[in-house]
Amino acid sequence: MAVETADRPTGELTKEQMLALYRQMVQIRKTEEQLARAHQAGLVHGACHTYVGEEAVATGVCAHLRTDDTVLSTHRGHGHALAKGVSPASLMAELFGRTIGCSHGRGGSMHIFSPEVGMLGTSGIVGPSILMAAGAAYAFKLHKTDRVSVAFFGDGGSNNGAFHEGLNLASIWKLPVLFVCENNQYATEVPFATVAGNPNVAERAIAYGLPGRRVDGNDVVAVYEAAGEAVRRARSGQGPTLIECVTYRTRPHSEGMRDTGYRTREEIEQWRARDPIVRLRAKLRLEGIATDDELRQIDTGIQTSVDEAFEMAKNSPYPDPRTALDHIYSSGE
Repeated sequence: MAVETADRPTGELTKEQMLALYRQMVQIRKTEEQLARAHQAGLVHGACHTYVGEEAVATGVCAHLRTDDTVLSTHRGHGHALAKGVSPASLMAELFGRTIGCSHGRGGSMHIFSPEVGMLGTSGIVGPSILMAAGAAYAFKLHKTDRVSVAFFGDGGSNNGAFHEGLNLASIWKLPVLFVCENNQYATEVPFATVAGNPNVAERAIAYGLPGRRVDGNDVVAVYEAAGEAVRRARSGQGPTLIECVTYRTRPHSEGMRDTGYRTREEIEQWRARDPIVRLRAKLRLEGIATDDELRQIDTGIQTSVDEAFEMAKNSPYPDPRTALDHIYSSGE
């Protein structure tokens, strides 16, 4: 797949910004690795779709968002939640079904909700993030604010009717929304190229009169730059943008599912060689932005915080069964 090339100078990004991108990606990776181990230990109730390999997308996009901007996501939404401000402890506790989880232990892996940080929800249904993000953007426009909304969705979601409806409506009304397609090559275990007449999702934007850009989703700087331009357009009233981030998940579709059979071990290893964290670490060293010691200190510090978050989540209580009907019916007040 042709994508914008990586391994270029970081341009106007400062050392602090580059290290912030690195920290966020490492936090997502270490949290997801801990969740994979927790799933194997039986601590996760229900499915667990990890974001390992795709960290550059959520990190690069959410780095431009304010707390009052909103994100709508998918079944693979842990990375988006963490990048938007949900804490590792709150995320892990949610998957463990505990009260300190961001949805009070009621949603699990595919229903992450934290409006306090602008995380308006993830969903196991394919495609709804597109329409809900457009709806949030419509509200922002009606209220004459400069807030923006982001829809994250997979390549499979781009073949859903919601994709066409959402892009068309957003274009007509020039809504302040980013449509971010995380093209990880497979819709569950179906190769995207076999179910798309045109597997270049970004090219579809022209049919709806909005900009479309395809970038290397394993290059956080490329994602950051594309998202920055799109957010500026949205805030200034110029309307939506479609960004296709070509990436790859290096773990199974969901923990416990098979890893090969529909794809080869060689393919997985080829993509692991293009790991977004490894590539950014190499860039930071090559350009003299950070030393090995600095990066190791960051890694160690984040691992410690994730370990502490895991213990907090694991040791927190389950919800009281008597509260099972709370948050379901309106009190009428």
